[in-house]
Amino acid sequence: MRTFTVHTGQAAPLRIDNVDTDQIIPVRFLTRLTKAGYGQDLFADWRDDPEFVLNREPFDSATVLVAGRDFGTGSSREGAVYALTDWGFRAIIAPRFGDIFTGNAYQNGLLPVVVPEDVVVRLWDLLDREPTTPVTVDLEAGEVRAGDIRQRFSVPAETRRRLLAGLDEIGNTLDHLDAIEAYEAGRRAALPTTGRIARLS
Repeated sequence: MRTFTVHTGQAAPLRIDNVDTDQIIPVRFLTRLTKAGYGQDLFADWRDDPEFVLNREPFDSATVLVAGRDFGTGSSREGAVYALTDWGFRAIIAPRFGDIFTGNAYQNGLLPVVVPEDVVVRLWDLLDREPTTPVTVDLEAGEVRAGDIRQRFSVPAETRRRLLAGLDEIGNTLDHLDAIEAYEAGRRAALPTTGRIARLS
């Protein structure tokens, strides 16, 4: 998984509340066996509209999405996160997220950033006035920065550590491989073991 420390990029204002996972990636596109390729179908039912935000420059190259309340609600499909990351998004800023979506995002290096609703509106207005204004999401400092906007945000401490190190749950477990092997070596031979765990190079 890619590390997330500080990301600065083009942002896109998605002025829509209650964006569920079926709107992010309609179920008819969930046919792939890998994470790659979903980006082309991101928001597929909305992208038929030439005025949809991701169809317009400079927002078509956005890597930060500024969305409304309750982004990522609905079903638990991880494909919603795959579509966002495959498009190129590194962070989503919104007042509130679906819980399962949040967990899926953390597992795939996509950072959901919770900020007050008035800050989202200020970011939308800034991007309407000055579309190319860069937006910085700084996980190290716990801050969003754009123009004269400075907003603190928080991420659970263990999740923050894993994102900064680029570790999903498997990588996090393998980070403790020496302790696991030492524990296994000290167990009685008659007890079941996990077997040899392959080290990642």
